[in-house]
Amino acid sequence: MFENFDFTLLDFPDFKEDSVREQLILPILFRLKFLDENIIRSKTLQHPFLKIGSKKRNIKLIPDYLLKIGQNYAWTLDAKAPSENILETGNIEQVYSYAMHPEVRTKFFALCNGREFVVFRTDESKPLLHFQLRDIENHWEKLERFLSINSFQTGKDFSEYIPTKTKIVDFDYLNQPLLEEIPARKNAAKRHFGVHGYFTRQCWNVVQEYIRNFTQIGDTVLDPYGGSGVTAIEALMIDRKAIHIDINPLANFIVRSLLQPVSISEFETAVEVVKTEFLKSDISKLGENSLTQEQESKVIENALQKYPYPKGIKLPKTSDVDVIEKLFSDKQIAQLAFLKSLILKKFKKEKHICDLLMLGFSGLITKANLTNHFPKNLETGGNAAAFMYYRYRIAPKPSTYPIWKTYAERIRRLILAKREIETQINEETFKNIQIIKGSAHNLKFLKNESVDYIYTDPPYGAKIQYLDLSIMWNAWLDLEVTEEDYQLEAIEGGKNNKTRDEYKTLIIKSLEEMFRVLKFDRWMSF
Repeated sequence: MFENFDFTLLDFPDFKEDSVREQLILPILFRLKFLDENIIRSKTLQHPFLKIGSKKRNIKLIPDYLLKIGQNYAWTLDAKAPSENILETGNIEQVYSYAMHPEVRTKFFALCNGREFVVFRTDESKPLLHFQLRDIENHWEKLERFLSINSFQTGKDFSEYIPTKTKIVDFDYLNQPLLEEIPARKNAAKRHFGVHGYFTRQCWNVVQEYIRNFTQIGDTVLDPYGGSGVTAIEALMIDRKAIHIDINPLANFIVRSLLQPVSISEFETAVEVVKTEFLKSDISKLGENSLTQEQESKVIENALQKYPYPKGIKLPKTSDVDVIEKLFSDKQIAQLAFLKSLILKKFKKEKHICDLLMLGFSGLITKANLTNHFPKNLETGGNAAAFMYYRYRIAPKPSTYPIWKTYAERIRRLILAKREIETQINEETFKNIQIIKGSAHNLKFLKNESVDYIYTDPPYGAKIQYLDLSIMWNAWLDLEVTEEDYQLEAIEGGKNNKTRDEYKTLIIKSLEEMFRVLKFDRWMSF
């Protein structure tokens, strides 16, 4: 439908909401068989409920489109600028208010920002349909069944309808064009930005464009150096299958904890349980000047004796200190150990909840340590030296983050990420990803010619020693790193002082394995 439309236009600031309406939404409405006489634009509705005190305030509601059949409205649609998130609660509530207005009373409402299209029923909280606009042909059958003019005339019940996503018969893998330069949109995806720091991260929209270009729906995408999971996540977001492999348990924990299905409301309830327990303790008051110095010292001493925390674990030789506990102040250790113990005590048996709480905790560790450099502000500034300098470097003026406030911010970002992915990555689709701890140079669990596409970003030789630099997180998360893991890691230097030849040997072996598992006439981006 939009094969001749240049979607890179959406990245330009002058492509705004009015452009979305005219260039993208109207063609959809016309294809759904709505004529000009059926499309009511910018109708003014009087808000019937709003009062401040005893005075009624006149508030006008102006939906972008009301779709009318005869004398009744069928559904309502609102356009947003490409820079807006159509799944933000405020945007959804706005269009819901149009659909529920006494003059309208529609069962369906939709939002579109030029990048994505989402459809809701007024009596359900989760979207009926959510897709990227450039993939509209893959979802057209269902969209037409829900919202075309003929559907409303026949009054069909769609509750049991499940569309079949099929591959394109004449998709020519071998002759797919190479892509031009793609503008980066790093911070636009909450599923990556703000979830958890990592050493390197490919730009999500670039990765997605490559996957889209060289594969089709249902294909299997492999990243044998998976890192923080950008390749796997973007594959799932556009209806592909994914295999994520990494030797670093921290990387695999980040991906699995974020993607495994969880009820957001259930998770929010769990957060409140932990918050109540944490804030009523004396440990939460450390650094707030509500305790005397003597009282603080006693609280810290008791916590260090009562709650387990990692200690005695040696750090790389390039570090400013020799063991892990010296990366934190005693106060930080006391509060982190107590918070971790609360999470495990309350939710260890509910793994999907516990893992997501611990993912937030791991993000907190990134902030609450003595290596956090150059904070811009109390909640979000600064970064751990392992991510900034690729070594454990103690900050000249270490940051003092309020533990619960910082943890709450990590949790807030995780909830935003979960809301963003839930229509595409959920109980139904989570089965389409394999998350494997392993080495790229030994893919024996994959059959010959079983993968449709490989997108991977290999280790950078001597620049980053991933396992060495992940000690701080892996230790607090109780994730095991074995001697074999260090032997299999494709780096130069590090704990085992690997040579450049050893690095090259492992990279070559990984390329041989990738060649083996990749189907003929398929692509790899390396």
